[in-house]
Parts: sequence; structure tokens; C-alpha cells
Amino acid sequence: MINRGPILAIETSCDDTCAAVVENGKIRSNVISSQAAAHAGFGGVVPEVAARHHLELAGPVVEAALAEAGTTPADLEAVAVTTGPGLIGALLVGISTAKALAWSWQLPLIEVDHLHGHVAANFLEPDPLEPPFLCLVASGGHTQLAAVTGYDGYELLGQTLDDAAGEALDKAARMLDLGYPGGPVIQRIAADGDPEAFDFPVGMRGSDSLNFSFSGLKTSLLYTIRDLGDEETEKRKPDLAASYQHAVVEQLTGRLERALDSRAGGEDWPAVALGGGVAANRPLRERVREICDRRGLEMKLVPMQLCTDNAAMIAAAAAYLPVTPLPDYLPVEAAT
Repeated sequence: MINRGPILAIETSCDDTCAAVVENGKIRSNVISSQAAAHAGFGGVVPEVAARHHLELAGPVVEAALAEAGTTPADLEAVAVTTGPGLIGALLVGISTAKALAWSWQLPLIEVDHLHGHVAANFLEPDPLEPPFLCLVASGGHTQLAAVTGYDGYELLGQTLDDAAGEALDKAARMLDLGYPGGPVIQRIAADGDPEAFDFPVGMRGSDSLNFSFSGLKTSLLYTIRDLGDEETEKRKPDLAASYQHAVVEQLTGRLERALDSRAGGEDWPAVALGGGVAANRPLRERVREICDRRGLEMKLVPMQLCTDNAAMIAAAAAYLPVTPLPDYLPVEAAT
């Protein structure tokens, strides 16, 4: 691990306002203010609403993170911030906050890619995972397979061609009138259903690539609901949720196994890690566990609070990235 002092990190890429203090891989604070209730009535995140809430919450969340960590600005070595990808308005709030604080405290700034943060969550204590490993990142905005051979970045092996896994679950929940966010409610309803009741398509199953696609699955659910009608759909919701969730998990794990099989030299990766909000899905975790046990691989599951968007993972990535001195970071903008 790199020996770097306390870093204050800010994460506002979507609808959670987050700040954390991390020192040498140890989380000293990790504050998350969720906006889920504000977006629930819309069935998804409204970018303008998210940005306005970040404006209100960024200051108090940073203050809470510093207080919980028992840290003052004088103790900090740098300020880190997510610069993309994400919602442009939301990102700009976080970046502006980070630049203002770094300037006022005379500290350097560290720019962090949001997806690198999900990968770097695996570096945090109490059970840090050392590279190399294969990381599946599945969230509401992103789905990708990353080859992690060092701490300062990763190689992108495959990514979604359309919807992300979490987005596909959110849209399914909306079609089934289950509420938002979709992943947790679909998992709950699916527990009483039959995952084989409906034969939903598993995207990219016949492809040699490591990319993902969930648009066909979403369309299949839409047509199935139309054919069933309102009354039958209401009665079959558990089966629909279970079958749809099964198709999502099968695609994610199918691409993961293909990536394990395709490593140069025919050797398995020594470990597999999961990241992103969808990594909290219990059937996905169980399926990946089965794959790792069968192959004799280590499986890394970060704590639930590090699966969803958070600033501790941004600080974890920042610890291995170059700093930008003052005033060179003043032109920094969102990288969407």
C-alpha cells in the first residue's frame, strides 16, 4: 500500500452526496446522503433534482465526514473528487466544491474516475485485495469487466452496449409498478417467484466478446407484460421478477466466466471481485461464489456500504493517482 496521509474525497456522480476521509487504506469516515426518496416518485433519477440536492448537501456532508474522522483541514494531504463519468450537473457540484475547498485550504487536488473508484474499493481495509484480479462492476449507470493488474488503473475488457445492469433492473421495476430503486425490490419480490417461469433472453450468450447488452431483455419483459394483461401480470409479479433477475445474473456471470476462460496463457485470474450497486444482489453473489469455488479462486466482496456510490472508494483510488497542485486544477471540468 502507498503511504499517503488523510485524503478527503467527494463523490457526486449521480444521486448520492458522499464525502469520506481515508488514510493509508483505512476508512476514518464515509458519509453518504441518499436522495432515493426524492427520486422515487419519478421511477428513476432526475438529473436536475439530483444536482439541486447536491448543492444543498455537499457542505454539510463534508463537515460530517471531517467531524466523524476527527480531522481538520490542516491534517489533510489532498482533496479528491469524482470527475466522471456521471450526470454532468451532479458532477459539477462535486468538482466545484472540491476545488473551492482545496483552494481555501491550499491543498492539491486529485481527479478520480468513478469506475476506478469501484475497482479501488477492493483495496480498502480491513481485507484489502492485491492485484491482479478480475473485477465485475455492475451498477445503475455502468456495467463492465476490468482486468486489474495494478493499483493505479485497470484494463477495460468489456462493457455494456446499451443499458447497465442496474438500469435494466430499475426499468423492470417501473414496468412492474414495484417502485424505485429497482434492484432491491425486485430481489425481494423474486424470492417468492420461480426463476424458470419465463424464458427471458440472456443477452450476448452467443457472442465471443466480453460486452453486455440488456436492452433485449427489457423489451422481452415489456412484451410479456402486454401479452399477459394487467390482471395476470399482477398475479405473476413474483415469477416475472424472479425470471428477469435470473436473466440479468446469468448474463453477468456468463461474461465473467468467459473472461476467466480467455485469459492469456489459459491461466485463471487468482481472484474475482464485485463492485457497484448490483454487487449487493444476493443471487449474483451466490452465483459468483459458486464459480469461484468451482475454479478454486479467491472471491472478494466489499461491504454493502462500499457497493453503492460512496466517497471512500474515490479516496482509495486517489491514493495511487498523481496530485494536481494549486492553481493548476482550477480549469478541471467534468469528464462525462
